[in-house]
Amino acid sequence: MTSGLTKNLKQPALDFLSFVNASPTPFHAVLSAKHLLTKAGFQEIKEKDSWASTCRPGGKYYLTRNSSTIVAFAVGKKWKPGNPIAMIGAHTDSPVLRIKPVSNKSGEGYIQVGVETYGGGIWHTWFDRDLGVAGRAMVRANDGSIVQKLIKIDRPILRIPTLAIHLERQENFSFNKETQLFPIAGLIAAELNRTGRTSASDKEGAGPENRIAEFSPLKAITERHHPHIVELIAAEAGVKPNDVLDFEMILFDTQKSTLGGLLEEFIFSPRLDNLNSSYCATAGLIESVADDSALDNEPIIRLIALFDHEEIGSCTAQGADSNILPAIIRRLSVLPSTSGDVDTSTAYEQTLSTSFLLSADMAHGVHPNWSAKYESDHRPEINKGPVIKINANARYATNSPGVVLLQEVARKAAEDGDEGVPLQLFVVRNDSSCGSTIGPMLSAALGARTLDLGNPQLSMHSIRETGGTYDVGHSIRLFKSFFKHYGSTSQTIFVD
Repeated sequence: MTSGLTKNLKQPALDFLSFVNASPTPFHAVLSAKHLLTKAGFQEIKEKDSWASTCRPGGKYYLTRNSSTIVAFAVGKKWKPGNPIAMIGAHTDSPVLRIKPVSNKSGEGYIQVGVETYGGGIWHTWFDRDLGVAGRAMVRANDGSIVQKLIKIDRPILRIPTLAIHLERQENFSFNKETQLFPIAGLIAAELNRTGRTSASDKEGAGPENRIAEFSPLKAITERHHPHIVELIAAEAGVKPNDVLDFEMILFDTQKSTLGGLLEEFIFSPRLDNLNSSYCATAGLIESVADDSALDNEPIIRLIALFDHEEIGSCTAQGADSNILPAIIRRLSVLPSTSGDVDTSTAYEQTLSTSFLLSADMAHGVHPNWSAKYESDHRPEINKGPVIKINANARYATNSPGVVLLQEVARKAAEDGDEGVPLQLFVVRNDSSCGSTIGPMLSAALGARTLDLGNPQLSMHSIRETGGTYDVGHSIRLFKSFFKHYGSTSQTIFVD
């Protein structure tokens, strides 16, 4: 029987499973984070509003951009303009297949859906999976306004079938992403029978009585996409098909995330990269302010930023390379304090010079079948704690003062009565390419000290990834300790 202690150590992972299962898209991930933050007493604010009368020392707030990026922060009661901000950055997106603007396809009697690759996915893993559809739809409401609705068709309606080995014997599976990655959604004959039409060209609205129609700049959405798919989206949104004006939909694996392994020491899940870090950052912030007195003597701001579009370079309005974090820091740096008037002319620069960012993105755990791909002295192990990522060519932003700081934070977690947090180090081989994160771009844009880290995992960018059950708790404790102790710890590490 599993002991009570082991059950307790698994609970953070079980909570993460609920988070990732509810979050097939960045829109849903932000919604899931909002639910957690709201439950913890965080108040929603808007970028478009003034914060002068809203944000106060001791308050907890969050805001979103494009519904796919979220920033949350808690202001210490001893805050003064120009004081530091302890930050954790992560991202909400993962490599996926996205439905094309015109997706209505067919072939050999099958209804098919045109899809576009997003990010650097291991696309062969998407074959022979049970795929649902999720995303955001823009719909016309009863009052005539246009609003967004989140959609999650959580059942297998699509599948990308492989070719039988008898028809093409390939030692290495290869395919054309433009012509051979189209999922099937049904049979044309069955669809014609469902709608009572006699041929695929007998489309709705083609009869003589409908030839004179209101001008539309684009083709009707039921022409650009299969009508049945539009109907399913409309039903999820609670509107009529004609009220669905446009949508951003991706495909996702309907198989739920789960604990696996002989002792449930693994997490088998989609989107570990990077919802694992997003969840741990959110939970760490919430746990750091769970005590009613947590902010009473706090001189800093504790902040998380979960960005969209990291997988495609972050160069969007809601990406890490946008103005969202610098703009928010600028506004926070001059927030009034409880100690009276303070010179704010250089508050932004002062805040940046003393702040710190943890760039949290998943790391590569050592693979037992490809161990030669890893540097011999840097082989991160699953369930052995977060991995500090280092690269001499600045693909990661880590430097030695940051490593020292994180060690102190990890040690102080044990002093708080929590379990201590083990840490690991990672560099790539000199003969290997190296990925990157939001860390270098944000450290360059902000001038703030930055460290890259992440939980170890296998199968990164697969439709189904593998992580460690206990690493979820490790990261949450580390992030909680970072928020609690950054203000005091940073003052003991002297670097110009």
